[in-house]
Amino acid sequence: MSHKLVTPGRDIKERAAAAVANPELQRALHNLDTRLHTARAVAERHADLKHRGAAIRRETLADLDGWLDRLQQTLEGLGAHVHRCASPDEARRVVLDVARREGVRRVVKAKSMATEEIDLADALEAAGIETVETDLGEYVVQVAGERPSHIITPVIHKTLRQIAEVLSREAGTPHPVDRDALTEWVRDELRSRLVDADMGSTGANFVAADTGTIVVVTNEGNGRFCTSLPRVHVCVMPVEKVVPRFADLGVLLPLLTMSATGQRLSNYLSMVTGPRRPGEIDGPEQLHVVFLDHERTKLLGTPYEDMLACIRCGACLNVCPVYRKVGGHAYDSVYTGPMGKVLTPLLSAGEDGRDLPHASSLCGACTEACPVEIPLADLLVRLRADLRSSGAPSGDKWPTRGRSSGSRLFGAWARLWARPSGYRATTALARIGGRIAGGRKGWARRAPGLSGWTSSRDLPVPAGAPFRARWRERARGDERW
Repeated sequence: MSHKLVTPGRDIKERAAAAVANPELQRALHNLDTRLHTARAVAERHADLKHRGAAIRRETLADLDGWLDRLQQTLEGLGAHVHRCASPDEARRVVLDVARREGVRRVVKAKSMATEEIDLADALEAAGIETVETDLGEYVVQVAGERPSHIITPVIHKTLRQIAEVLSREAGTPHPVDRDALTEWVRDELRSRLVDADMGSTGANFVAADTGTIVVVTNEGNGRFCTSLPRVHVCVMPVEKVVPRFADLGVLLPLLTMSATGQRLSNYLSMVTGPRRPGEIDGPEQLHVVFLDHERTKLLGTPYEDMLACIRCGACLNVCPVYRKVGGHAYDSVYTGPMGKVLTPLLSAGEDGRDLPHASSLCGACTEACPVEIPLADLLVRLRADLRSSGAPSGDKWPTRGRSSGSRLFGAWARLWARPSGYRATTALARIGGRIAGGRKGWARRAPGLSGWTSSRDLPVPAGAPFRARWRERARGDERW
């Protein structure tokens, strides 16, 4: 299936303008209001949980290869098949090989950003294998030919009327604009497909290295069907999803669900530990776990390593003033919002989404909302500089924890301002520049070389005289300011 471009435009700037001008989308995005303060409530009530969650994620990243080796050993000891894949192409090929070998005719999918990342549904459909999204929101965007626009609520960009139109076209008969009626129709439509499927495909919220337990969190029962009914279960797991211990889930699961939806725990929490054992009545006969790298391990030891701590809760999307106005499709990427602005260029080694880091007000709301303390705003600033200076060509590692060109510039500025003469000289030049820019009442509408800034905001200009000069005049009693 192809994913049509829902929000048109050549770049994020044009797509954002189209999104803001779309009244139907703006009405739909008001649904985010119910989750605007979710992250703040978690921070106020469970600050210790955030610190503990952040510590677990950093512990994992400090020895990611080691934890993956332990996890592989545990999974294989349980009878699962582990496939290490460096790229989306390799991951798709592995899943297709399994499907062909097992004679799979239908695959049912639980909601998974990892399978979106590798375009698994497209690959299966191209091979003649029916592929069905079983999450209600994912099913709606699938039949509409679109990508999800939010990590947690994939169809947040549509109003109820639009959803009814999509499902009416799929059914070939009009549906009422009624939540219960639409949900009932989708439930009936999917039930037989779930029962008759040959393969279930899921992602993983977490996978415990010590027990090999795959954790899938959903608010619908479809995820449990996908992991228990089909004879083959394929789990596509980005490598950073591993956690050291099963006990860590006691911290990470409530942190995830509270940050995502405000729930203490999700409605459905499925845990899969190996394939079906003798005497068990459900579960897959075969379990295949795909470790997906896709440029991730190249981020270890770089300033962007923290991005691998993300638990995909969507909290940063809910509070982002840009996302709340333009929605997910304006990003034209699998991952959207603040985390997507950072992750998309990183996963493509700087080839895709180069304009995304600039679609930010740098207000810092995403950093405050993150339940595992990822400094998203800082990463956005650094990524802007690194993409501009190096481009991070494909195959190269991102800059190590050394200083970027932006850091060197600020370092030179700091050395200049460390001396009174340097400080006085630069502020004098700034005052002259402010007068040239035509600043009035402390603001300039245009400034040479700063068109990117002044195109959407005024530039504050320095005061007409430095504070020290005014202080001397005040001391002499002849202050004129």
